[in-house]
Amino acid sequence: MLDIPANVQTSLPARSGLTDPFGRRVTYLRVSVTDRCDFRCVYCMAEDMQFLPKRDLLTLEELDRLSSAFVERGVRRLRLTGGEPLVRRNLMQLVRRLSRHLESGALQELTLTTNGSQLAQHAAELADCGVRRINVSLDTMNPERFRQITRRDQFARVMDGIRAAQASGIRIKLNAVALKGVNEFELSEMTRWAHGENMDLTLIETMPLGEIDEDRTDRYLPLSTVRHRLAQEFTLTDLPERTGGPARYVQVEETGGKLGFITPMTHNFCEGCNRVRLTCTGTLYMCLGQEDAADLRSVMRGSESDETLHRAIDEAISRKPKGHDFVIDRTTKRPAVSRHMSVTGG
Repeated sequence: MLDIPANVQTSLPARSGLTDPFGRRVTYLRVSVTDRCDFRCVYCMAEDMQFLPKRDLLTLEELDRLSSAFVERGVRRLRLTGGEPLVRRNLMQLVRRLSRHLESGALQELTLTTNGSQLAQHAAELADCGVRRINVSLDTMNPERFRQITRRDQFARVMDGIRAAQASGIRIKLNAVALKGVNEFELSEMTRWAHGENMDLTLIETMPLGEIDEDRTDRYLPLSTVRHRLAQEFTLTDLPERTGGPARYVQVEETGGKLGFITPMTHNFCEGCNRVRLTCTGTLYMCLGQEDAADLRSVMRGSESDETLHRAIDEAISRKPKGHDFVIDRTTKRPAVSRHMSVTGG
């Protein structure tokens, strides 16, 4: 069982919320529980990745303490990410511990983003912990193309995971990165399949984070182009809703399902940003597309009291920038941000 130290409170006192310099309330925390992943998606990682030593990672108790500090400050949505979160040993102990904030009403949603490879064995327990929806990253419905993208032959296993989650009552949203010359002409088929299986689908532009084995300029596909193509086949009706993320949604009238577009390159979505990201080493990034960060691990380990930790969180939020500076540099081919997505938490 997850051993919570006596100094860590399980009921949360009232504290002021977190507001950045531009008046945006921070109500969404993404927590990377590991930088490790059992896939090696070509747009995300190099084949020969150097992962962090396990001794550098926050313990499950520390992840709980930090996450709970943010819940105490008004975070209402908490998403566990990686790497692949479900490869973290004993992760379900952390999920169950964090679920107390759902029971108390302090947290509106506890969820995660996964590649689906470990989902079948954990789906029932996730549902029992109050997880009601998850995001599954899936870029293709073609098993061979899946192997080429992920460098792993695990398509059937991911499908089993999706079915297990749905059988447990968990709603699935699929995330697909649009890749020029790879899956670009499969996206309408994926839309029909996802909606037919009662799943929403969100398309994402590839982001320039971390050195990988190929040239991102060869794979970058503007979603404006994708939407134009899809509009030749479907009737797309803009929806005003937001789910706490950066996606803009449309209703696909022919299928009755929702289709999202996340466009960090062609349309900066920062004006309504309500999130921050915590890494598995306790580093807080106030923006996915900026290098500025705050070391919360040393602050937390330096004091048994959470007062110092809350002051450090306040100071970090005061530096949250207005927006990111993503750009794919076609001259140098270098990423806009040196760290890999798996470090920050997808």
